[in-house]
Amino acid sequence: MFTERELAFLKTQRLLRLATVAADGQPDADAVGFVFDGSVFVIGGHKLAQSRKYRNVHGGNHKVSLILDDLASVDPWTPRGIKVHGVATAETRVGQFGPGDYLIIRPATTWSWGIEGESFQGGRFRPHKTIWASDV
Repeated sequence: MFTERELAFLKTQRLLRLATVAADGQPDADAVGFVFDGSVFVIGGHKLAQSRKYRNVHGGNHKVSLILDDLASVDPWTPRGIKVHGVATAETRVGQFGPGDYLIIRPATTWSWGIEGESFQGGRFRPHKTIWASDV
C-alpha cells in the first residue's frame, strides 16, 4: 500500500539496509539488494542461506526492519526515505537470481519522509505512516 510517489522512489533505489535479530537478541544490519514486487520485498544473493540474516529469520525471529534512504538535495539538506517494519520468511523459490533461497519481507507498518511532501510541519517531524497489517 505504498503511494504512487513512494513506489516511484522505491524504483530508484538499488540497496536497502535490513535489520534482523539473532536468537541471542543480537541485532544485525546489512546492506542488501532487493526487488519489490508490489506487495513484498524479495532479498536474494550468493550463498544467502549461509548468511547471518538468513539464519536469524530461518531460526525463528521473523520480525525485521528495513530502511531505504538518500538525499534529494545536499544544499539545502533534503533527506528522503522509507522505513518498514515487517515479517520475513525464508523461502526457496525462483527470484531475481534464479532458483534458490530468498528472504520474503511482508510490510506491516511503513513510514516515509521527504517523499509525500515536507517532513517537518510546525517544527515537528511528520512522516507519512501506513499500517499494512495488524498482526505484527
